[in-house]
Amino acid sequence: MLKMANDCERFGAEGITVHPRPDGRHIRCQDVLDLSHSVTTELNIEGYPSLEFIDLILKTKPGQVTLVPDAPEAITSNAGWDVKKSFAQLSEVVEGFKEIGVRTSIFVGTDLRNIEYAAKTGADRIELYTEPYATLYSKGKEAAVAPFVEAAKLAKQLGLGVNAGHDLSLENLEYLHHSIPFLDEVSIGHALICDALYLGLENTIKEYKKCLL
Repeated sequence: MLKMANDCERFGAEGITVHPRPDGRHIRCQDVLDLSHSVTTELNIEGYPSLEFIDLILKTKPGQVTLVPDAPEAITSNAGWDVKKSFAQLSEVVEGFKEIGVRTSIFVGTDLRNIEYAAKTGADRIELYTEPYATLYSKGKEAAVAPFVEAAKLAKQLGLGVNAGHDLSLENLEYLHHSIPFLDEVSIGHALICDALYLGLENTIKEYKKCLL
């Protein structure tokens, strides 16, 4: 696991994203602790802000934490926060992480009101949940990306950085970046590993980076 992460960095990845869940099926907490001493670029830890997750962040002090709203029984993140509904919780967590110097991102959809509330929490960035874009891309990429462009522009106006992630691939990443050239970062997992089975890990990372030129 450590070698894989370090190889990704060596091949050009500019950060490593992990999602520790209560059941450990994505990555175990001990793995995250080990990675915090091994990653030389930036470690982004995403997860639901439970007491255990908050404790892990306090121990590792990663470059960035991404807050996601998924329940422990969820297979993976499949929606962004209702930030207004969870405003008090998110504001408290963001404040705590900022006090220890950890950049904080909130996982959201394209609802503009949610993004306005995300800015009010004091978060540094949002991460746009891009599964809807990926799903609709083949049916019409202009229409698919339009709400994400609008959401990203509002976030930038509000002083938020903009990340993106979920179902991004070699097929759809370049157009997203072309449409939102000020994206700060993208997180890519399953598609990258699937491509690496055919292209090799080093070549795959290089191909993804070409999409972001």
